[in-house]
Amino acid sequence: MRTLVQAGLIAAVLAMPSAWAQSNSPVGVWKTIDDETGKAKSLVRITENNGELSGKIEKLFREPSEDQNPKCDKCEGALKDQPIVGMTILNGLKKDDDVWSGGTVLDPKNGKTYKAKITLKDGGKKLDMRGYIGTPLLGRTQTWVREQ
Repeated sequence: MRTLVQAGLIAAVLAMPSAWAQSNSPVGVWKTIDDETGKAKSLVRITENNGELSGKIEKLFREPSEDQNPKCDKCEGALKDQPIVGMTILNGLKKDDDVWSGGTVLDPKNGKTYKAKITLKDGGKKLDMRGYIGTPLLGRTQTWVREQ
């Protein structure tokens, strides 16, 4: 019994740094919330590679009457008519103090790409995704909720 308790304590201590690191990083799975309707839209997995963040859509929350596997018909170039699930919508974000910026976000709804900036909130449980043209003052912010 004592060995089980010790093993449990060791596991808890080892898990603490990863939980702390996760809350200080946007890496993970996020539920996107539409800033106009307040409804959940998708799950996006944010990953980091060589100091740059990218994000891929893993799941869409759609009404039963809607196409469950829509394509990006308004996208241009290589993304034109590609499935939205599996699409990389965040690219090139780099950490700058408490903000990740310098990258882009694609809105599959209209096929447009915007400059992007991410800021963590509530101890890493939420993030503000700001998409904008030119300056951050000219844009929209969505609050995403951490799933994992």
